[in-house]
Amino acid sequence: MRLLLIDDHTLFREGLSLILSGLRADLMLLQAGSCEEAAELANADEQVDLILLDMKLPGVSGVAALKMIRAMFAGTRVIIVSGECTPQDVNAAIEAGAMGYIPKTSSPNLLMSALGVVMANGVYLPAEIMLAARASGINGNGAQANAIVALTDRQCDVLRLLVEGAPNKRIARLLDISEATVKTHLAAVFRLLDVHNRTEAVYAAARLGLNLESLREPAPH
Repeated sequence: MRLLLIDDHTLFREGLSLILSGLRADLMLLQAGSCEEAAELANADEQVDLILLDMKLPGVSGVAALKMIRAMFAGTRVIIVSGECTPQDVNAAIEAGAMGYIPKTSSPNLLMSALGVVMANGVYLPAEIMLAARASGINGNGAQANAIVALTDRQCDVLRLLVEGAPNKRIARLLDISEATVKTHLAAVFRLLDVHNRTEAVYAAARLGLNLESLREPAPH
C-alpha cells in the first residue's frame, strides 16, 4: 500500500511514519511538505492508494488544498489529519470530498486505531464530532443499520463511491450510467439512511462502522 502524507512539519511526518510502520508490513510512505511538493509527485506519475492531508499548509491551504489534491490524485481517498477539529472544519472537509478526519491531538493508540479503520476501507470521524452531530439531529435514527441491507446492489455502488468522495459525474462514468440516474440512486440512498445530503451520508457511514469493502464493487466497463 502506498500512502502519501502531506504536512509541513517534518517532525510530525517522521513521527507518523514510525507509527504507520507498525500498522502493516507492505506500507510505503511518501511525504510532501506542501501541495506544490505533492504536485511534483503527481507529475512524476507516482501512484498512491491513500492520502493523509493537513489542510494548514504553506501556499495553498484549507479546502482549496483538499480540492487541489483530489484533482491531482483523482479517485484516491483523502483523509484529513489536522490540529483543528471543530464541527465546521470537519463538515467543510467532508463536503469537499474528504473520506475521514483524524485530529492530531489523538493519542498514539487512538491515532493507530483511526488509521487502521481508514486503511481497512472504513470511515473515521472523531467521537466528539459524532456526538455533536447526534445532538444536532444528524444520524439519530437507529433504523439506519437496517437500511444498509435494504440497499440494492447499484445503490451500494453509488454509496461506496459517494463515501470515497466521488462527484456525480465520476460516479456516472465509473458505473456507466447517466448523472440523472446517479441522482435518482442518491435520493433513494438518502431516504433509506434518513439523511439529507452527502455530508450526512458520510456521518452515517462512520457511525455505522461501514466498511467500503462490504459494499459490492461495481462491475468493470
